[in-house]
Amino acid sequence: MKFIDEYKDGNLARKIAAQIATRSGKDINIMEFCGGHTHAIMRYGIRTMLPQTIDLRSGPGCPVCVTANSDLDKVIAIAQLPEVIMTTFGDMVRVPGSNSSLQQAKAEGSDIRVVYSALDALEIARNNTQKQVVLVGIGFETTAPTIAAAIIQAEKEGLKNFTTLSLLKCTPPVIRALLQSGELRLDGIIGPGHVSAIIGSYPYNFIPDEYGVGCVISGFEPLDILLCIDRLVQQHELGRQTVEISYRRAVKPEGNIKALEIMDKVFVPQAADWRGIGVIPDSGLGLRDSYERFDTDKLFKVSLKPAKEPAGCRCGEVIRGVLNPSQCGLFGSVCTPESPVGPCMVSGEGACAAHYRYRMDDE
Repeated sequence: MKFIDEYKDGNLARKIAAQIATRSGKDINIMEFCGGHTHAIMRYGIRTMLPQTIDLRSGPGCPVCVTANSDLDKVIAIAQLPEVIMTTFGDMVRVPGSNSSLQQAKAEGSDIRVVYSALDALEIARNNTQKQVVLVGIGFETTAPTIAAAIIQAEKEGLKNFTTLSLLKCTPPVIRALLQSGELRLDGIIGPGHVSAIIGSYPYNFIPDEYGVGCVISGFEPLDILLCIDRLVQQHELGRQTVEISYRRAVKPEGNIKALEIMDKVFVPQAADWRGIGVIPDSGLGLRDSYERFDTDKLFKVSLKPAKEPAGCRCGEVIRGVLNPSQCGLFGSVCTPESPVGPCMVSGEGACAAHYRYRMDDE
């Protein structure tokens, strides 16, 4: 396929990998912040092509994985209300909460439906006016404009039975939180491709400016990722950290202006709870007062017990990049894609699912 197959050329990939090995003299820790990158790195065997000086770590790039159990428990509790039709993207259904899951709630009679876009939820609301239709707003800046557009459309149509439970999260604040924590030394960041297509490269300028860490935004094909790593290695070797775009066919420095305008019209930054990390200020997106009638939290108040993490699950450490999936004692034995203990093994963007699918052990 033109413009895609060119980025999968095996001979060129090996040449770039050899070039990286020649350049790389200092140890460098690199983290990707996108589940799509995590799976591409594992699928194409990128780690095996790199010299031992380079350590790749997976960060909080899976929106389902980073959803706190307290938020998931709220989703499940609201879904169990008789007047509610809960709509959600597919990966959320199987994620275990503190005591249940959406899958279990559905089996017990709750009306829970998988949708493939926010507009699907609107259609369900139009066809079920006697019910309150709730859309679980899961995702990063990539998903936020589509949910904002659905809310704008619901207002235009005067829909009175549609709300959104916004669990949306923003990437730059969590990057800052991990860099500030100092728990893991990072020398380079693979900037998320899809998120950056929306927000652009400017929001990452604080990474080199304040922390002296390089950031290169990458696409999702093997040559994209190898070229990104090559640029990060060059920055590290020269001591000249900056923000670069190696995915210019999709990302502009200013981002997608129209999408950003739609997001800004509907949402305002708010604190958000991240699994394994905690509450990060201004890392979530809440509805503006002018759209509060579409805010599920304003409509339903549910009583929740303190959230619990699954016994032995180390998803929090995997999300922070301080633990490789195979270092968890449950990985591949108790915890598998067929019987997941934690969200990182459930989601199609989870690090544990990627490691399990493409190889069982870390090099």
